[in-house]
Amino acid sequence: MRAFNRYYTNLIGVLDKGYLETQYSLTEARILFEISLGKKNASEIIDAMRIDKSYLSRVLNKFEKNKLIIKSKSEKDSRASRICLTDKGMRDLNALNELADQQLDALLKNLSATESKQLALHMNSIIEILNQKSAGQKSEQDIIKD
Repeated sequence: MRAFNRYYTNLIGVLDKGYLETQYSLTEARILFEISLGKKNASEIIDAMRIDKSYLSRVLNKFEKNKLIIKSKSEKDSRASRICLTDKGMRDLNALNELADQQLDALLKNLSATESKQLALHMNSIIEILNQKSAGQKSEQDIIKD
């Protein structure tokens, strides 16, 4: 399993200086993604990503400085900030998604339709086994599509 993890992280460049040859780390890209999914405060992002609170705070401050997000006081809890992507943040996220799609297309372009379906099936099996879920309990977000 560790050999596969090393292979795959190398294959998709997870440990490269910038994710998809951009200024963002993979973690930063994922934080932008989580905000776009509706995670509106730091607690929700921490829960979704299982990252350190102080690290997230530094990233969010960097994003705010670079005008990728806007933080405003939560109406429900004055101690919490509501986080929203700015137009610039959304453009950067869309660019990251496009680069990720291009990377995936390049990775899969030489596979037949049968091989693509087989790969997706095996990836879903990995998710199912590691999550110890039955097929009926997978969320839409967990399912790998071919």
